[in-house]
Amino acid sequence: MPKPETVIQEHADIDERIYQVRLDSGLSVAVLPRPGFTKAYATYATHYGSIDNAFKVPGTDRTVSVPDGIAHFLEHKMFEKEGGGDAFDDFSRYGASSNAYTDYVSTTFLFSTTSHLQENMDILLDFVQRPYFTEENVAKEKGIIEQEIRMYLDMPGDRLHSNLMKALYHHNSVRLDVTGSVESIRTIRPEDLYLCHRTFYHPSNMHVFVTGDVDAERVIAQVAEAQASREAQPQPPIEREYPHEPAEVRESRVEYRMPVAAPLFMMGFKDEPNHLKGRELLRREIVAAFMWNVLVGRSSSFFARLYEQGLINNRFQAHYTAGLTYGFSVLGSETPDPERLEAELRDTLDKLPISQQDLERQQRRELGEYVGLFQNLEELAYVHNHLVFRGSSLFDIPDLIGSIRVEDMEEFRARQLSPSQTAVSVIFPE
Repeated sequence: MPKPETVIQEHADIDERIYQVRLDSGLSVAVLPRPGFTKAYATYATHYGSIDNAFKVPGTDRTVSVPDGIAHFLEHKMFEKEGGGDAFDDFSRYGASSNAYTDYVSTTFLFSTTSHLQENMDILLDFVQRPYFTEENVAKEKGIIEQEIRMYLDMPGDRLHSNLMKALYHHNSVRLDVTGSVESIRTIRPEDLYLCHRTFYHPSNMHVFVTGDVDAERVIAQVAEAQASREAQPQPPIEREYPHEPAEVRESRVEYRMPVAAPLFMMGFKDEPNHLKGRELLRREIVAAFMWNVLVGRSSSFFARLYEQGLINNRFQAHYTAGLTYGFSVLGSETPDPERLEAELRDTLDKLPISQQDLERQQRRELGEYVGLFQNLEELAYVHNHLVFRGSSLFDIPDLIGSIRVEDMEEFRARQLSPSQTAVSVIFPE
């Protein structure tokens, strides 16, 4: 059988290159060498997140729905080993620090280490493909995750955001917490976990990324050898089913009371369903980031005015989040007067000027942050994985930054600030 060809993607301006290959099993692998770094950082990610709750079972026409929060639940259970112990202990024996996280569209397992890269890679490549679920260990995990869910519900910042998402969205699962609810996780069964693992943890739906002072070809050879021993065959893309989502928000305002020192305020803007992917989706994210930085970034005159009036503190921020089936902006902070802050935002955001000088300042700033990204292995891996499942690349970023125009920001603002797509979440002191 011929050896899969390694493709080298280069960015000459910053002298960086990514070695990429798709193995016979369907697994994609990328290595970005960073000579001189003492640490190596590796991730094994699956294109499977909290919004993937309905899908066709591969090889059939049968559509199934699984409980909310199951992707996060599965992430927790993957570390447990049959016969006792867990993968955390295995990594520790070779001096590595390991972790995992689940977001809306992906689940990622990772480790960082200053030695024994090969041994730690063996552990990473093995345990993610060896599920072990029983009635007993699933029941035990339900208790652990239920405590986690209740802890988040007792955290004012998390409750503020959770209430906002439920106001913005009618049906899209992005409205639900990644952890699910106490009620939903209580319905999870071992057979549900095995079904989701067989479906979404197939190599064709996964991606390995390694960065640090590593030999790219050696890493790729190690991953290829591990895959060959499993004899997995590629499978077609998973057919995921998402509910229709109206353009308007579900409700315009949600208020809640908790033991907080001052009111917490968050305003959300629901993006129109656009089904963008690849470079188009990445470009939209950059346009949104530019626009919000110009309008309410810390160096903006509007931020200074709100701050001087005492309506916001230095934790006030705005950001945009998007995937293949959703997009939204959120902004907010503590405020002594939520109604006045809301009025200021509604009256002013659509009138603030956006100049060519503003754009050029954002482009310089973003390019500087892009270059600095390659000095932080954890952030580098996070951004790479964020992009790879959306169909774009780290090396797309500079060109897209340079392509943004003032008109792009104006157009995005006009669409984003529609009153019918705006909601507010407030938490008042008890």
